Amino acid sequence: MTIAAIYARYSSELQRAASIEDQVRVCRQRIEAEGWAAGPVYTDHAASGASHLRPGYQALLEGAREGRYAVLLAESLDRLSRDQEHVAGLFKRLSFAGVRLVTLSEGEIGELHVGLKGTMGALYLKELAEKTRRGLEGRVRRGLSGGGICYGYRTRPGSPGERCIEPAEAAVVTRIFEAFAAGRSPRAIAGELNAAAIPGPRGRPWGASTIHGNWRRGTGILNNALYAGQLVWNRQRFVKAPETGRRQARPNPPEAWITEPVPDLRIVEDALWQAVKARQAETRAAVSPEAGEPAGIRAERARRPVYLFSGLLTCGACGGGYVLVGKRHYGCANTRNRGTCGNRRTIRRDLLESTVLDGLAEHLLHPDLVAGFIAEYQREWTRATGAARAARDGQQAELTRVRRAIVNLVEAVKAGLFSASLKAELEDLEARR
Repeated sequence: MTIAAIYARYSSELQRAASIEDQVRVCRQRIEAEGWAAGPVYTDHAASGASHLRPGYQALLEGAREGRYAVLLAESLDRLSRDQEHVAGLFKRLSFAGVRLVTLSEGEIGELHVGLKGTMGALYLKELAEKTRRGLEGRVRRGLSGGGICYGYRTRPGSPGERCIEPAEAAVVTRIFEAFAAGRSPRAIAGELNAAAIPGPRGRPWGASTIHGNWRRGTGILNNALYAGQLVWNRQRFVKAPETGRRQARPNPPEAWITEPVPDLRIVEDALWQAVKARQAETRAAVSPEAGEPAGIRAERARRPVYLFSGLLTCGACGGGYVLVGKRHYGCANTRNRGTCGNRRTIRRDLLESTVLDGLAEHLLHPDLVAGFIAEYQREWTRATGAARAARDGQQAELTRVRRAIVNLVEAVKAGLFSASLKAELEDLEARR
């Protein structure tokens, strides 16, 4: 009997989770009507159809490769994917696995459906993005929030999208600007705020990057023009990397920015804002290349060198990361950037690498370990060769039986006992041989 699998998906948290149940229910009705056997059900909750990195989607591909079903049923093709490349790739993989792709909306899917529906799905996503952007632009031009609420503000009660100043956080913002204008470094400011037990954005400890951010993209406390009474929107756009499906930020040209004055949201006076901008400019002028980002290299490609133990080290005191704090030394990131850890010990990178590698060589090449490895290897080799020998002996015995049966059938044909069923049996035996 034909086994039919079901795939169901809904896009975001704003949609009903019951949508999955509804899709599965109508698909099962179709399976019963066709006389198929119900197979596995694959689902993805709150997952965009623009990405193929979905657990349920990847599981259905694995199921097709392993032959768990012969038909894949979904409500519509765009439930499986809205990306042209992914739709075509899915159809190709299912066809190779001998699986039919059927949807309630389009029927059995062929090459024509793949081309047309894939294009329609891609156009839908583009149109949806343009409508969303147009709606956000309208909100920004009215002085409303075009996204989340940043540090120093809160939503005005009873007025969605309107913001007002949060006095306690605004005082912290002013303190940061004054400290930086007075010559304090972002790292020192973060340490002072953490020492005073002042929670940072989203209740997390303060870090140097939270304060200095990226001046080109307007991120970080010191670069947020809203504190100076200017609402700046559309500084950057996001694109998805084809390989990973992750969003990457790309800066927009200044002429594409949308700026609206919002004097009632000003926290920092203009003189203080200009003093901070002047010090930032002096700091950047002292760095070569500018801001650590050489011309012609996009920010997401500007990466620090990766060494043998990069990302693998943790501080024994606080559990935070141990990172390069200079050209040749590792140290606690929380000590350096937040001041929340008292571990000020550092270690040279070359010394750390040689110590760990020498230790591994000494311990892994201990005679007792080598002897244990050899014994285990021999046991595994004996088991594997024994299993292979048993399988080979079984195949040889079956081959002998098949050859004997072929000889018997040939003799029967010679004796005049020929029929269509005899011919089919002989063909099956030849194929088996």
